[in-house]
Amino acid sequence: QVQLVESGGGMVQAGGSLRLSCAASGLISRLGAVGWYRQVPGKQRELVAALTRNSIANYTDSVNGRFTISTDNAKNTVYLLMNSLKLEDTAVYRCNVEAWRIGWSGYRDFWGQGTQVTVFS
Repeated sequence: QVQLVESGGGMVQAGGSLRLSCAASGLISRLGAVGWYRQVPGKQRELVAALTRNSIANYTDSVNGRFTISTDNAKNTVYLLMNSLKLEDTAVYRCNVEAWRIGWSGYRDFWGQGTQVTVFS
């Protein structure tokens, strides 16, 4: 069974930084496309950052230049480095990961449990 465990959320003053981690466990052979989403109550879930299978990064306009998505394939971990945080970045952040392991015919999709990020003035 593959599990994603997120960490790194918390409260930070505007202008500060946080790094979110999403560690995948469960005999994974490799990660495919990965992404970070965020959601605020009453609003639609938003894709914040994504990394394609061939390592091309994409960001939503509001975080471009401030957030960086990356992976450590040796650790099967996805990161989201968030700099220059703004009040409007406050949300629950969830990771989404494609994972593959020996015996599977293709990648499978998994979600983290979510971690709260709160930015205060």
